[in-house]
Amino acid sequence: MDNMQQTIYSINGTTNGHCRLKSMNFEIPENSISHETQGLSRNRLVVRRGKPFKVTLKSDSWLWNPCAESLVLEVCLGGLSKRIPVLFYEEQSHPQLYDWKATIYPGNMHPQSVIIHICAPVQSSVALYELLAHIETRRSRKTYVLGTFVLLCNPWLKGDPVYMPLDAHKEEYIKSDYGLVYMGSSLNVSKRPWSFGLYEPGVLEACLKLLEFSPQHLTDKNKDYTLRADPVYLSRVVCAMINCNDDLGILEGKWQGSYKNGVKPTDWSGSADILLRWASSKCRPVRYGQCWVFASVLCTVMRVLGIPSRVVTVFNAAHDGNGNMIIEEFYTRTGEKFGVSKDSIWNFHVWVECWMRRPDLGAGCDGWQVVDPTPQEKSEGIFCCGPCPVAAIQHHWLDARYDIPFVCASVDADVVRLIVHNGLVVGKTVDTECVGKLIYTKSIGSDKPENLKLTYKPDKRGNTSVCARTLQHQGTMSPNLNVTLKIVGVPKLGEPIHICVTITNQCKNPRVLVGHINAQVKEYDSSPCEAFWDAQTEVQIQPFSVTTVNHTISHFKYQSFLAGDDIVNLAVVLKDMRTKETFLAAEEFSISPPQITIQIEGGNSIQLKKQRTVLVSFTNCLSTALYEAVLTVQGAGLLEGKQVAKIILLQPGEKIEKKVSITATSPGTKLLMATLSHSNNPNIIARWYHKVSVTA
Repeated sequence: MDNMQQTIYSINGTTNGHCRLKSMNFEIPENSISHETQGLSRNRLVVRRGKPFKVTLKSDSWLWNPCAESLVLEVCLGGLSKRIPVLFYEEQSHPQLYDWKATIYPGNMHPQSVIIHICAPVQSSVALYELLAHIETRRSRKTYVLGTFVLLCNPWLKGDPVYMPLDAHKEEYIKSDYGLVYMGSSLNVSKRPWSFGLYEPGVLEACLKLLEFSPQHLTDKNKDYTLRADPVYLSRVVCAMINCNDDLGILEGKWQGSYKNGVKPTDWSGSADILLRWASSKCRPVRYGQCWVFASVLCTVMRVLGIPSRVVTVFNAAHDGNGNMIIEEFYTRTGEKFGVSKDSIWNFHVWVECWMRRPDLGAGCDGWQVVDPTPQEKSEGIFCCGPCPVAAIQHHWLDARYDIPFVCASVDADVVRLIVHNGLVVGKTVDTECVGKLIYTKSIGSDKPENLKLTYKPDKRGNTSVCARTLQHQGTMSPNLNVTLKIVGVPKLGEPIHICVTITNQCKNPRVLVGHINAQVKEYDSSPCEAFWDAQTEVQIQPFSVTTVNHTISHFKYQSFLAGDDIVNLAVVLKDMRTKETFLAAEEFSISPPQITIQIEGGNSIQLKKQRTVLVSFTNCLSTALYEAVLTVQGAGLLEGKQVAKIILLQPGEKIEKKVSITATSPGTKLLMATLSHSNNPNIIARWYHKVSVTA
């Protein structure tokens, strides 16, 4: 064998008369249907591990003589390769579950062609493979370069660590290219459609490129290829590559300041544009992302690689930097919130759940895993988080891998609110219910939210350990007076905001309470800015009685400060003039934007490359005129660039509209996005989305 003569042929367009193998067919249409990979690539074979796929080899005569020659396939991955003897079905006496197989079934061997069924082991690595064919004797070998194929995880196969038994779940969490991101506040939840773009040309290639440019691959290619069989490893690699903080990752995050040298995070509506920009720019990070953008792009990549995934929003998500499960907030005696704490609570935070088994932790940790690509804290030296078993979060198994304490605090920390005057704490409350108020994901086959709260944290009602913890923290607070703050109705831009303060006196003495109520605008992930509205109040309340105090913030008072989807921090501080006790109640809420109407001629389902007309309109429902109003329409895969309508003065009740023509360039779910801005306010006051289904 050392003196074996070897000849290598490429069968792509060869005219070499000595080449026995003239052509090969990867049978892409048939294999794509069988492997549930339709649409992921137009010209490349994409298959799933653990399930056979077929290829057809063609020649002018018999390809090889089974009596004197051997036909051997070889799959190559970097410096790794595996030889696969091609056997007739009758010869497959002891098939190995964890080895490659190549089989010729009865009736598949013909004088000028042979059909071979190839099956990768269920624990094969996710990657782009090269396929070779060898015709060998003891003294010679003819090698044919057949081409490349992509191998993905297989949630349809029971032996795969990402196996998902229910078809409806696989349809939603693997095949669907449309999703919803829930945002706003727990009192006023808004939803933003997102196009995952799984089937956009180039997205599969961008996902594979992401793996090739990871630090793990650049450091040791063969080790990385070997470990890619494990979805736990894959999820950590991909998670770190979604942000660019310590690698050649996809997105650069930005949470404040100007976005002029990039795209404002709120302007993204799909993953494909982001992935394709990164892939075509020599891996320069795309600007800019925030939590829902990071999470949605991660969800796209994981679904493409075959790992079931869904986007999850935690409302009132805690960022606990020191791991003590306590978030401290500081207020003045007038109810204004300080931004001095290293810990914080985001009105919402978005991450991803990925479905997989966890043999490294045991069966109790199988199922949904939190994977969070937003760069907040380092995990084992890199900016990623997870995979963190949801079951371990619920049971507070803090030693389980990965990042359990940090994620537990995100959904279940206590909030300690301190009233500070002249450097001293003059009042304190503890809220054990605020964090993780809602945990939403899109329902299967529906745009309604599914609340996952009880999968993350036990119901605290009747939990004596929680009550004891609350009493221990309350310190200076009187158990005989309770103050609550409530927003009446759903606040809408242009309408008054109605506030109700309820005071319950449970002691035998009357009280005279004096205080302030204060409103501050804030970003979803940061401390409030300067107050834009406040009011003083004085209340006399009798023993064992309840009284309410109502306040109204008029549109005139907030119109210069708030736009659609903005978030308000509201706090009331009351002081008992006799006992000198101080009481605090706080709430945060978002403002619903006014509606933009989007109407597609002929309905919301359109045909590929067929032009349709869309009418987009906005009626000024506000009580004031809007100067230099601008209506903007855009849609990736439907429109080239932005379409704009402008009007110098839009009076109350008047309409601005824009008619556009759309043409879909690829099938799947697309999104039209329309925004309304004006010179009275630097922010966009309304943003609306419209789902468009494109059929081939």
